[in-house]
Parts: sequence; C-alpha cells; structure tokens
Amino acid sequence: MTFYISKIFWLVAQPLSLAFLLLLIGLFAGLLKWSRIRTWASITAALVLFVTLFTSTGAVLLQQLENRFARADLPPHGLACIITLGGGFESEIVNARGGFEMTQAGDRFVETLRLARDFPAARILVSGGDGSLSGAYEGDAVIAERFFSAFGISADRLIRETQSRDTFENAANTETLLASNGLENCLLVTSAFHMPRSMGLFRKRGLTVLPWPTDYRTTGTASLGLDFTQPSANSQLMTTAVREWTGLLFYYVAGRTPSLVPQ
Repeated sequence: MTFYISKIFWLVAQPLSLAFLLLLIGLFAGLLKWSRIRTWASITAALVLFVTLFTSTGAVLLQQLENRFARADLPPHGLACIITLGGGFESEIVNARGGFEMTQAGDRFVETLRLARDFPAARILVSGGDGSLSGAYEGDAVIAERFFSAFGISADRLIRETQSRDTFENAANTETLLASNGLENCLLVTSAFHMPRSMGLFRKRGLTVLPWPTDYRTTGTASLGLDFTQPSANSQLMTTAVREWTGLLFYYVAGRTPSLVPQ
C-alpha cells in the first residue's frame, strides 16, 4: 500500500504537476469569483515554474546529495560482490522493442560491467523488479542478466533480486540474499544523488557496504542563480532533486534511515 501511495503522491507533488494543479485551482477559483484564492494560486504556480525552469536551484539541491559520498577505496584483496540497484533500464521500451535501452541512470550498469571485468571473482547482485504501477514489465534484474551475458559475464556470477519496487524493498530483499549467499562488505553501485538514501537504508539494517556512486548529474560546483539557457534540463534536475529530498524526509520520519541525510 505504501508503494502505491508514494507513486500517486509523486504524480501530484513533482514541480510541473504541482504548478499545473495550482493553475487549475486558480481557474476554478476565478470562475467562483474567489479572487484571493485565484491570485494566491496563480502567483504560486508562476513562482514554482520560474524556479524550476529558470534557476539553478535543482542543480544546487542535487549536488548537495551527490557530494555526500565519495567512491570508497577498493579492498586490496579484491571484491567479494557488487550490489547494483535497479533503475537503469527503460523497461517499457525494452518490453516493446527488446535490447537494452537505458535511462539516465544506465551508468549504474555500465560501471558494474567495468567492475565485473576488473574483478572476475566478484558476484553481482542486481536488485530491481518492476517499479511501475501496472507491474506489467520486466524488472532491471531480469534485463540485467541478458545485458551482462551479452558482454561475456557468466550468468553464474549473477544474483537476481526481482521483487523490489523501490529503494526500501531493494535494501530489505538484498539483505536476505546476502545472508543466504554468505556475502558481506559488498560494493554498492547506484546514482550519486541516490547514494545517501541507499546507504541510510543499508546502515539501518546493519549491513556494511562500500559506496560506489555513479551517474553524476551535476558538476558539483553549481551555485544558486538564474539560468535561462536550459529550462528543460533545469526542470529535470529540479524534479529529480525534489523527489530525492522528499524520499529522504519520508524515510527518516518513518524510521527507515538513521539520519535525514546520511553521509
């Protein structure tokens, strides 16, 4: 139930959806001649759109998360396992067209492939089921088996976790698989902005993992200001940042992570 509530909430709470909803409220209030509500809703919608499209706010918010964890020093004796969190494949497109079409987070699997080649003895645990509301598509763990096989990585090295739909379930289901396979002190590969929330969830469960962030979206040196050159990119950064900060707050309040922004 929590999964579905979070999905529906985010459909409304993301910046562009919120601005649209405020505009509808303003229009409805205008029809009913509620002038104060109409003015408040219209001004708020305009501010949300302006900040989202024409400022670097999203980049600044996102880089604060990306800068929380540096890549860990790799063990001198090699890696026992690599945990890769899903979200890197366009499941709907792959389902329709085949292949390995990737999202912006596809670096998670590209980097895992590189590590797998550098450390041929390491097991690879991919955690990712179908996170859509319909549940009609293959999850990343299923697609990943074909992906790694296409690049010469034996299926025997792969541990698939196919049930998780969000980061909380990633950590919970991975804990069980690590125990059953006798694996510990693994490398955790996920997007840099997603690493604080992921590390918090694993720490809460008493699991020791080494952070290996990838898929950076910012330079790490962005400063707050106006930016009229790339409204579409600014919107994507703001949407991702708001979603991740909202997730951090929810998980902390729910007691799923030990601190608001783990580091």
